[in-house]
Amino acid sequence: MADKAFTVLDLLDMELPEHNQLRLKCIGGRTSLDNVISVPEINRPGLALTGFYESFSNGCIQLFGTAESAYLKKLYDESAASSLTKLFEYGIPCVIFAKNLTPPDDFIKLAEVSHCVVLQTDLELTECSIRLMRVLSNTFAPKKTLHGVLVEVYGIGILLTGHSGVGKSECALELVERGHRLVADDIVEIRNVNGNSILGQGANTLLSHHMEIRGLGIINIAQMYGVGSIREQKEIQLVIRLEEWDNSKVYDRVGNTLEAVDFLGVKIPSIEIPVKPGRNLPIIIEAAAMNERLKARGYNSARDFNQNILKWIEKGEVQTAYYGVDDSY
Repeated sequence: MADKAFTVLDLLDMELPEHNQLRLKCIGGRTSLDNVISVPEINRPGLALTGFYESFSNGCIQLFGTAESAYLKKLYDESAASSLTKLFEYGIPCVIFAKNLTPPDDFIKLAEVSHCVVLQTDLELTECSIRLMRVLSNTFAPKKTLHGVLVEVYGIGILLTGHSGVGKSECALELVERGHRLVADDIVEIRNVNGNSILGQGANTLLSHHMEIRGLGIINIAQMYGVGSIREQKEIQLVIRLEEWDNSKVYDRVGNTLEAVDFLGVKIPSIEIPVKPGRNLPIIIEAAAMNERLKARGYNSARDFNQNILKWIEKGEVQTAYYGVDDSY
Protein backbone atom coordinates (compact mmCIF):
# COMPACT_ATOMS: atom_id res chain seq x y z
CA MET A 1 0.00 0.00 0.00
CA ALA A 2 1.02 3.58 -0.45
CA ASP A 3 2.32 5.39 2.64
CA LYS A 4 -0.66 7.78 2.58
CA ALA A 5 -4.05 7.84 0.95
CA PHE A 6 -3.72 7.98 -2.82
CA THR A 7 -6.31 10.32 -4.29
CA VAL A 8 -7.61 11.15 -7.76
CA LEU A 9 -5.78 14.47 -7.51
CA ASP A 10 -2.54 12.59 -6.84
CA LEU A 11 -3.18 10.59 -10.00
CA LEU A 12 -3.67 13.78 -12.03
CA ASP A 13 -0.60 15.48 -10.55
CA MET A 14 1.87 12.62 -11.04
CA GLU A 15 5.04 13.57 -12.90
CA LEU A 16 5.63 10.61 -15.19
CA PRO A 17 8.09 9.92 -18.00
CA GLU A 18 6.74 10.15 -21.53
CA HIS A 19 6.21 6.39 -21.89
CA ASN A 20 4.07 6.35 -18.72
CA GLN A 21 2.12 9.60 -19.07
CA LEU A 22 -1.62 9.11 -18.68
CA ARG A 23 -2.57 12.45 -20.32
CA LEU A 24 -5.63 12.80 -18.09
CA LYS A 25 -7.93 15.80 -17.84
CA CYS A 26 -10.90 16.33 -15.57
CA ILE A 27 -14.24 16.89 -17.33
CA GLY A 28 -16.49 16.53 -14.31
CA GLY A 29 -16.60 16.26 -10.53
CA ARG A 30 -13.74 18.61 -9.69
CA THR A 31 -15.02 19.10 -6.15
CA SER A 32 -14.37 15.39 -5.47
CA LEU A 33 -10.72 15.23 -6.51
CA ASP A 34 -9.84 14.18 -2.96
CA ASN A 35 -11.59 10.82 -3.51
CA VAL A 36 -9.33 7.98 -2.37
CA ILE A 37 -8.30 5.23 -4.79
CA SER A 38 -8.01 2.31 -2.39
CA VAL A 39 -7.48 -0.61 -4.77
CA PRO A 40 -4.49 -0.82 -7.19
CA GLU A 41 -6.63 -2.24 -9.99
CA ILE A 42 -8.77 -1.06 -12.87
CA ASN A 43 -12.22 -2.30 -13.79
CA ARG A 44 -14.25 -2.13 -16.99
CA PRO A 45 -17.85 -1.73 -15.76
CA GLY A 46 -19.60 -3.40 -18.66
CA LEU A 47 -21.45 -5.93 -16.47
CA ALA A 48 -22.32 -3.26 -13.93
CA LEU A 49 -23.95 -1.15 -16.64
CA THR A 50 -26.26 -4.08 -17.43
CA GLY A 51 -27.28 -4.32 -13.77
CA PHE A 52 -24.98 -7.14 -12.59
CA TYR A 53 -23.17 -5.94 -9.46
CA GLU A 54 -22.05 -9.19 -7.87
CA SER A 55 -18.31 -8.99 -7.04
CA PHE A 56 -18.23 -5.43 -8.37
CA SER A 57 -14.88 -3.72 -7.69
CA ASN A 58 -16.01 -0.30 -6.51
CA GLY A 59 -12.82 0.96 -4.83
CA CYS A 60 -10.81 1.08 -8.03
CA ILE A 61 -10.74 3.15 -11.21
CA GLN A 62 -13.54 2.41 -13.67
CA LEU A 63 -12.30 2.48 -17.26
CA PHE A 64 -14.70 3.13 -20.13
CA GLY A 65 -13.81 2.12 -23.67
CA THR A 66 -15.75 2.19 -26.93
CA ALA A 67 -18.08 -0.66 -25.93
CA GLU A 68 -18.98 0.82 -22.54
CA SER A 69 -19.48 4.28 -24.04
CA ALA A 70 -21.74 2.92 -26.78
CA TYR A 71 -23.84 1.03 -24.24
CA LEU A 72 -24.02 4.14 -22.07
CA LYS A 73 -25.33 6.18 -25.00
CA LYS A 74 -27.86 3.40 -25.76
CA LEU A 75 -29.20 3.58 -22.20
CA TYR A 76 -29.78 7.31 -22.47
CA ASP A 77 -31.28 7.05 -25.95
CA GLU A 78 -33.76 4.47 -24.67
CA SER A 79 -34.46 6.42 -21.45
CA ALA A 80 -33.19 3.48 -19.44
CA ALA A 81 -30.39 5.28 -17.65
CA SER A 82 -32.10 5.19 -14.26
CA SER A 83 -30.15 2.00 -13.49
CA LEU A 84 -26.93 4.06 -13.49
CA THR A 85 -27.87 5.54 -10.12
CA LYS A 86 -27.00 2.21 -8.51
CA LEU A 87 -23.56 2.29 -10.15
CA PHE A 88 -22.65 5.48 -8.30
CA GLU A 89 -24.11 4.26 -5.02
CA TYR A 90 -21.03 2.06 -4.67
CA GLY A 91 -18.77 5.06 -4.03
CA ILE A 92 -16.64 4.95 -7.17
CA PRO A 93 -13.59 7.27 -6.85
CA CYS A 94 -13.38 8.10 -10.56
CA VAL A 95 -14.18 7.00 -14.09
CA ILE A 96 -11.86 7.38 -17.08
CA PHE A 97 -12.99 7.60 -20.69
CA ALA A 98 -10.31 6.47 -23.16
CA LYS A 99 -9.81 7.64 -26.78
CA ASN A 100 -11.22 11.09 -25.91
CA LEU A 101 -14.67 9.55 -25.65
CA THR A 102 -17.16 11.98 -24.10
CA PRO A 103 -20.02 10.71 -21.94
CA PRO A 104 -23.51 12.25 -22.11
CA ASP A 105 -23.97 15.45 -20.10
CA ASP A 106 -26.55 13.73 -17.90
CA PHE A 107 -23.94 11.10 -16.96
CA ILE A 108 -21.48 13.81 -15.91
CA LYS A 109 -24.18 15.55 -13.84
CA LEU A 110 -25.10 12.27 -12.14
CA ALA A 111 -21.42 11.60 -11.40
CA GLU A 112 -20.98 15.05 -9.86
CA VAL A 113 -24.07 14.64 -7.68
CA SER A 114 -22.68 11.27 -6.56
CA HIS A 115 -19.24 12.80 -5.80
CA CYS A 116 -17.44 10.87 -8.54
CA VAL A 117 -14.71 12.38 -10.71
CA VAL A 118 -14.96 12.01 -14.50
CA LEU A 119 -11.63 11.92 -16.36
CA GLN A 120 -10.74 11.72 -20.03
CA THR A 121 -7.59 10.67 -21.93
CA ASP A 122 -6.66 10.50 -25.60
CA LEU A 123 -4.87 7.18 -25.10
CA GLU A 124 -6.21 4.01 -26.68
CA LEU A 125 -7.96 1.71 -24.22
CA THR A 126 -5.26 -0.97 -24.17
CA GLU A 127 -2.41 1.51 -23.80
CA CYS A 128 -4.30 3.36 -21.08
CA SER A 129 -4.85 0.09 -19.19
CA ILE A 130 -1.17 -0.84 -19.40
CA ARG A 131 0.03 2.55 -18.19
CA LEU A 132 -2.51 2.71 -15.38
CA MET A 133 -1.53 -0.73 -14.08
CA ARG A 134 2.14 0.21 -14.25
CA VAL A 135 1.54 3.43 -12.31
CA LEU A 136 -0.72 1.79 -9.72
CA SER A 137 1.67 -1.12 -9.26
CA ASN A 138 4.51 1.29 -8.45
CA THR A 139 2.35 3.52 -6.25
CA PHE A 140 0.89 0.73 -4.11
CA ALA A 141 4.02 -1.44 -3.98
CA PRO A 142 5.28 -2.21 -0.44
CA LYS A 143 8.15 0.14 0.31
CA LYS A 144 10.66 1.18 2.94
CA THR A 145 13.73 3.37 3.25
CA LEU A 146 17.20 2.30 4.32
CA HIS A 147 20.68 3.71 4.72
CA GLY A 148 23.11 2.95 1.90
CA VAL A 149 24.34 3.86 -1.57
CA LEU A 150 22.80 2.40 -4.72
CA VAL A 151 24.94 2.21 -7.86
CA GLU A 152 24.74 0.47 -11.22
CA VAL A 153 27.91 -1.40 -12.14
CA TYR A 154 28.05 -3.22 -15.49
CA GLY A 155 24.25 -3.28 -15.53
CA ILE A 156 23.97 -4.79 -12.04
CA GLY A 157 22.18 -2.79 -9.34
CA ILE A 158 24.40 -2.91 -6.24
CA LEU A 159 23.38 -1.62 -2.82
CA LEU A 160 26.38 -0.67 -0.69
CA THR A 161 25.67 -0.87 3.04
CA GLY A 162 27.76 -0.57 6.19
CA HIS A 163 28.37 1.65 9.17
CA SER A 164 28.57 5.41 8.70
CA GLY A 165 32.08 6.46 7.72
CA VAL A 166 33.15 3.08 6.33
CA GLY A 167 33.61 4.62 2.86
CA LYS A 168 30.42 3.86 0.93
CA SER A 169 30.14 7.28 -0.72
CA GLU A 170 33.86 7.48 -1.54
CA CYS A 171 33.70 4.03 -3.12
CA ALA A 172 30.62 5.02 -5.14
CA LEU A 173 32.36 8.21 -6.28
CA GLU A 174 35.30 6.17 -7.60
CA LEU A 175 32.86 3.87 -9.42
CA VAL A 176 31.23 6.90 -11.07
CA GLU A 177 34.69 8.13 -12.05
CA ARG A 178 35.26 4.73 -13.69
CA GLY A 179 32.12 5.12 -15.83
CA HIS A 180 29.41 3.52 -13.69
CA ARG A 181 26.22 5.22 -12.51
CA LEU A 182 24.84 6.53 -9.25
CA VAL A 183 21.19 5.92 -8.37
CA ALA A 184 20.98 7.22 -4.81
CA ASP A 185 23.28 8.22 -1.97
CA ASP A 186 22.62 7.96 1.76
CA ILE A 187 18.83 7.30 1.88
CA VAL A 188 17.49 4.70 -0.56
CA GLU A 189 13.79 3.96 -1.01
CA ILE A 190 13.09 0.37 -2.03
CA ARG A 191 9.83 -1.05 -3.42
CA ASN A 192 8.66 -4.60 -3.94
CA VAL A 193 7.41 -4.66 -7.53
CA ASN A 194 5.40 -7.63 -8.82
CA GLY A 195 6.27 -9.55 -5.68
CA ASN A 196 9.65 -10.76 -6.95
CA SER A 197 11.91 -7.77 -7.59
CA ILE A 198 13.16 -4.85 -5.53
CA LEU A 199 13.48 -1.45 -7.16
CA GLY A 200 15.57 1.22 -5.50
CA GLN A 201 15.64 4.98 -5.94
CA GLY A 202 16.43 8.08 -3.96
CA ALA A 203 13.98 8.81 -1.17
CA ASN A 204 14.08 12.43 -2.30
CA THR A 205 14.34 12.70 -6.08
CA LEU A 206 15.67 16.27 -5.85
CA LEU A 207 18.58 15.27 -3.61
CA SER A 208 19.31 11.65 -4.57
CA HIS A 209 22.09 12.48 -7.05
CA HIS A 210 23.95 14.66 -4.58
CA MET A 211 26.71 13.01 -2.59
CA GLU A 212 28.35 13.88 0.72
CA ILE A 213 32.11 13.38 0.75
CA ARG A 214 33.71 13.99 4.13
CA GLY A 215 36.25 16.78 3.92
CA LEU A 216 34.83 17.97 0.59
CA GLY A 217 31.14 18.51 1.31
CA ILE A 218 28.12 18.06 -0.92
CA ILE A 219 28.73 17.50 -4.63
CA ASN A 220 26.28 17.19 -7.52
CA ILE A 221 27.17 14.07 -9.49
CA ALA A 222 25.02 14.94 -12.52
CA GLN A 223 26.61 18.38 -12.83
CA MET A 224 30.17 17.13 -12.36
CA TYR A 225 30.08 13.96 -14.45
CA GLY A 226 27.10 14.50 -16.76
CA VAL A 227 23.61 13.02 -16.91
CA GLY A 228 25.07 9.74 -18.15
CA SER A 229 26.49 9.16 -14.67
CA ILE A 230 23.11 8.86 -12.94
CA ARG A 231 19.95 6.75 -13.01
CA GLU A 232 16.55 7.47 -11.50
CA GLN A 233 15.93 3.92 -10.31
CA LYS A 234 17.41 0.45 -10.60
CA GLU A 235 16.54 -3.08 -9.56
CA ILE A 236 18.72 -4.20 -6.64
CA GLN A 237 20.43 -7.44 -7.66
CA LEU A 238 23.30 -7.58 -5.17
CA VAL A 239 23.93 -6.23 -1.67
CA ILE A 240 27.52 -5.56 -0.62
CA ARG A 241 28.17 -4.86 3.04
CA LEU A 242 31.39 -2.95 3.71
CA GLU A 243 32.91 -3.41 7.14
CA GLU A 244 36.19 -2.62 8.87
CA TRP A 245 38.70 -5.47 8.59
CA ASP A 246 38.53 -7.73 11.68
CA ASN A 247 41.64 -9.89 12.13
CA SER A 248 39.74 -12.25 14.42
CA LYS A 249 37.11 -12.94 11.80
CA VAL A 250 37.33 -15.62 9.10
CA TYR A 251 36.21 -14.24 5.75
CA ASP A 252 34.99 -16.33 2.83
CA ARG A 253 37.91 -16.99 0.48
CA VAL A 254 36.29 -19.33 -2.03
CA GLY A 255 32.79 -17.98 -2.56
CA ASN A 256 30.88 -21.12 -1.69
CA THR A 257 28.83 -19.42 1.00
CA LEU A 258 25.55 -18.26 -0.50
CA GLU A 259 24.13 -15.51 1.70
CA ALA A 260 21.08 -13.37 1.09
CA VAL A 261 19.21 -10.53 2.75
CA ASP A 262 15.44 -10.23 2.85
CA PHE A 263 14.00 -7.00 1.51
CA LEU A 264 10.20 -6.82 1.69
CA GLY A 265 9.93 -10.58 1.24
CA VAL A 266 12.43 -10.87 -1.63
CA LYS A 267 15.80 -12.56 -1.15
CA ILE A 268 18.74 -10.60 -2.58
CA PRO A 269 22.25 -12.15 -2.87
CA SER A 270 24.63 -10.60 -0.34
CA ILE A 271 28.38 -10.55 0.13
CA GLU A 272 30.62 -9.00 2.76
CA ILE A 273 33.78 -7.12 1.83
CA PRO A 274 36.27 -6.16 4.56
CA VAL A 275 37.80 -2.71 4.26
CA LYS A 276 41.39 -1.83 5.11
CA PRO A 277 44.10 0.45 3.68
CA GLY A 278 45.52 -0.83 0.41
CA ARG A 279 42.41 -2.66 -0.81
CA ASN A 280 41.05 -1.35 -4.09
CA LEU A 281 37.33 -1.55 -3.35
CA PRO A 282 36.01 -0.24 -6.70
CA ILE A 283 37.87 -3.00 -8.59
CA ILE A 284 36.58 -5.62 -6.14
CA ILE A 285 33.02 -4.34 -6.59
CA GLU A 286 33.41 -4.38 -10.38
CA ALA A 287 34.57 -7.99 -10.14
CA ALA A 288 31.59 -8.81 -7.91
CA ALA A 289 29.23 -7.26 -10.49
CA MET A 290 30.75 -9.24 -13.36
CA ASN A 291 30.67 -12.41 -11.25
CA GLU A 292 26.97 -11.82 -10.56
CA ARG A 293 26.33 -11.45 -14.28
CA LEU A 294 28.09 -14.75 -14.90
CA LYS A 295 25.92 -16.42 -12.25
CA ALA A 296 22.82 -15.08 -13.98
CA ARG A 297 24.07 -16.77 -17.16
CA GLY A 298 24.54 -20.08 -15.32
CA TYR A 299 28.27 -19.95 -14.55
CA ASN A 300 29.50 -20.09 -10.96
CA SER A 301 33.23 -19.55 -10.44
CA ALA A 302 33.36 -21.17 -6.98
CA ARG A 303 31.44 -24.22 -8.13
CA ASP A 304 33.65 -24.57 -11.18
CA PHE A 305 36.75 -24.28 -8.97
CA ASN A 306 35.49 -27.04 -6.67
CA GLN A 307 34.72 -29.33 -9.60
CA ASN A 308 38.23 -28.81 -10.98
CA ILE A 309 39.73 -29.62 -7.56
CA LEU A 310 37.72 -32.87 -7.42
CA LYS A 311 38.86 -33.83 -10.91
CA TRP A 312 42.45 -33.08 -9.93
CA ILE A 313 42.15 -35.33 -6.89
CA GLU A 314 40.50 -38.11 -8.88
CA LYS A 315 43.33 -38.14 -11.40
CA GLY A 316 45.91 -38.56 -8.65
CA GLU A 317 47.76 -35.41 -9.68
CA VAL A 318 47.50 -34.07 -6.16
CA GLN A 319 49.61 -36.96 -4.83
CA THR A 320 52.29 -36.32 -7.46
CA ALA A 321 52.33 -32.64 -6.57
CA TYR A 322 52.60 -33.46 -2.86
CA TYR A 323 55.20 -36.25 -2.89
CA GLY A 324 57.20 -35.12 -5.92
CA VAL A 325 58.30 -37.15 -8.92
CA ASP A 326 60.76 -39.31 -6.98
CA ASP A 327 59.63 -40.45 -3.55
CA SER A 328 62.64 -42.73 -2.86
CA TYR A 329 64.57 -40.22 -0.74
